[in-house]
Amino acid sequence: MEQTILHHTSAFDGVRMLASGPLSKVAVAVKAAIEAGPSGPVVIYDDATGQIIDVDIRGTDAEMLSRLHGARLAEAAPVNETIGTDEPRGRGRPRLGVIAREVTLLPRHWDWLAAQPGGASVALRKLVEDARKNSGDKDRRRATQEAAYRFLASIAGNLPGYEEALRALFAYDRRGFGERMAAFPPDVRDYAIKLAFADLEPKLN
Repeated sequence: MEQTILHHTSAFDGVRMLASGPLSKVAVAVKAAIEAGPSGPVVIYDDATGQIIDVDIRGTDAEMLSRLHGARLAEAAPVNETIGTDEPRGRGRPRLGVIAREVTLLPRHWDWLAAQPGGASVALRKLVEDARKNSGDKDRRRATQEAAYRFLASIAGNLPGYEEALRALFAYDRRGFGERMAAFPPDVRDYAIKLAFADLEPKLN
């Protein structure tokens, strides 16, 4: 559960990196910066997704962290439901913690799924896992590209070379990506490279 508040984040004060680390640590730094008077908008980004994280900084540090911890626990709470009703449940069988969602298929698809060992839910989970294994590298690359895109769209849209940098990003051209951002503030450039190429050091050359 602690991971919900300890996952890695980075905060910017305008175009300057303010803090980086667990959300709890970064939130405290952000609160102090805002109370002292920031030089620009202060924003926290999720290092895994590039998405902006909103933090309620009211009250003391302890009060802020308590609210943050409670919110993250609520987001991470598992939904103890299973998909479909075709799986037999033994007495005392633990719930799987999966989320029930509607799936729309053609009749022949349902017929095929129903004929599989374990029923439709088990077959669907196996199909998803196989697809994840087969497309893992492509999915990870797309996720890092989208994370970098979200970050740049929120902070660098008016900077020179922005559109060219995006083209290099989605071409997975690391050198070109860095070169197109040569005029960017260093912290923005380096963080974008870190998000886009998480398996490489954030260098330009």
